[in-house]
Amino acid sequence: MSVLIVTGTDTGVGKTIVTAAVAALARRPGSSVAVVKPAQTGVTPGEAGDLDEVIRLAGVTTTFELARYPAPLSPAAAARAAGLPPVSLPAAAERIGELAETHRLVLVEGSGGLLVRFDEDGGTLADLARTLGAPVLVVVRAGLGTLNHTALTLEAMAHRGLSPAGLVIGSWPGKPGEAERSNVADLEMLAARPLAGVLPEGAGALGAEEFADAARRGLGAALGGCLDLATFRRSFRLSA
Repeated sequence: MSVLIVTGTDTGVGKTIVTAAVAALARRPGSSVAVVKPAQTGVTPGEAGDLDEVIRLAGVTTTFELARYPAPLSPAAAARAAGLPPVSLPAAAERIGELAETHRLVLVEGSGGLLVRFDEDGGTLADLARTLGAPVLVVVRAGLGTLNHTALTLEAMAHRGLSPAGLVIGSWPGKPGEAERSNVADLEMLAARPLAGVLPEGAGALGAEEFADAARRGLGAALGGCLDLATFRRSFRLSA
């Protein structure tokens, strides 16, 4: 897997934290990792963006932000509001492809959800993933509402022939309620596979060393971690 697309079922679900977690585990001697953010919105020039968070948490410094728009809107709407050109998805695909030739892993973090528009022609992260032939990792919420959002995202992926890399719960509460406990099994049923990761809430506030440990314990083997789902279920008395 040389390119991995990271999307979410919504905004604020933990895409950046999950991206940082995967990057932290993939980053080791002799293994080069790059992280690309095609469009950063809601951040003005000079302000810290999502890639700064990835750098702080994962220590990965090969990062590329292809466009930045101040308004906290979809990339297409934010570009329009700023009077700036939208992101060129063909150019983004070309740049990511070039990086994939020289890096073991290129992580691409989307903006918002899978079908958020990047340009006035309706180009989305799904289109970028399809152009690159890259699998898509979906970051989901733990609580109420996540099942519908997750089902819609997976259905949209299947309709477009995109390959799922799994589901990761971006923020698992220390004291989960009934909805969170019930949703774990239902999320796995929707994905037709075990969860690829469960990161604890507050992981983004950790220091780099503690974060790497949380990433290792919170991500499954396919993402470089050692998550033991059986132990996780026992810890929170979840049904298999």
